[in-house]
Amino acid sequence: MSSSLARPYTGSRAYQYYQLTKPRVVSLIVFTAVIGMFLATPGMVPLQTLVAGTLGIALIAGAAAAVNCLVEQKIDAVMSRTRMRPLPSGRLTSAQTLVFSGVIGGAGLAILHHWVNDLTMWLTLATFIGYAVIYTVILKPMTPQNIVIGGASGAMPPVLGWTAVTGEVSADALLLFLIIFAWTPPHFWSLALYRKLDYAKAGVPMLPVTHGDRFTRLHVLLYTIILFACSLAPFATRMSGLLYLFSAIGLGAVFLAYAIRIYASYSDGLARRTFRYSIFYLTALFAALLVDHYVRF
Repeated sequence: MSSSLARPYTGSRAYQYYQLTKPRVVSLIVFTAVIGMFLATPGMVPLQTLVAGTLGIALIAGAAAAVNCLVEQKIDAVMSRTRMRPLPSGRLTSAQTLVFSGVIGGAGLAILHHWVNDLTMWLTLATFIGYAVIYTVILKPMTPQNIVIGGASGAMPPVLGWTAVTGEVSADALLLFLIIFAWTPPHFWSLALYRKLDYAKAGVPMLPVTHGDRFTRLHVLLYTIILFACSLAPFATRMSGLLYLFSAIGLGAVFLAYAIRIYASYSDGLARRTFRYSIFYLTALFAALLVDHYVRF
C-alpha cells in the first residue's frame, strides 16, 4: 500500500481512538497477562478464559491509557514525544475520550464478570484506578518516586492472568508481579534520562529533573541489580527449571551491562538502547518462562 493511500487510515477517527489506548504499551501488558494464564495451569488454558480474559484485560488497560491521555493532555502538548497524540493535536476532544474510555472500560469489566470471574474483574478495576487515578493524577505530578510506587499497577497483568484461570492469587503469581515491579524503574528512568529536558519543560518531577543525571544513573544500576535477583526467584522456588534459569541469567547479564555502562559512561544514545532493550528483556524473559513451563510439564 502506498503512503498516500495509508494516510487517510492513519488520520481516521477510528485510528485516533486506537492511538488513545497506547497500543504498544497495552500489547506488553496483555502479553504478560496471557503468560500469567498459561503459567497458572500445567495444561492448556480453557478457551473461554483465554479469549474473554485477554479481551477484558486489554479493554480495561486501553481505557486506563485513554484516561491517562485525557489527564495529561496539557503535559503531552509540551513534550516533543507526545505532542502529536490525539488530544493535544486536536484530533479528539476530552468528551470523546471520556466516553470512549467509559465504553471500552465498562465492556471489559462486563466481559470479566460474565465470562471469567469476579476476583479478576475487581483486581483489574483496582489496577485501572491505580494507573489512571493514583499514578496519573496524584503520584506523577507530585513525586520523583512516581514510577516506583505507581509501578505496582503496571506489575499486575500476570497476576490478573493467573486469577483468571485459578480464581486466586498465589505466591507464584506474586513472583511475576515482583519481576515487573523491579523492572519498571530502570525501564522508565532510562527513558527519562534522555527525555529529561522534555519532562523539565512540562513540569513533571521525574528523577533526572529533581535529583540529577548521576543520581538517576546510579538508581538505574541498583534497580537492575535488584531485578536480576528477582528474576532468579522462579527457579529458586521451583516454579521454573534450568531453561528459564539460563535465559534469566543471559538476559539479565546484558541488562546489567547496559546499566553499568549508563552509570560509568552515559550518553543519550546508550540510554535509548537501554530503554529499547528493557522492552525486549521483559518480553523474552516471560517467553522463556512460558517455554520452560511447558517443557517441564
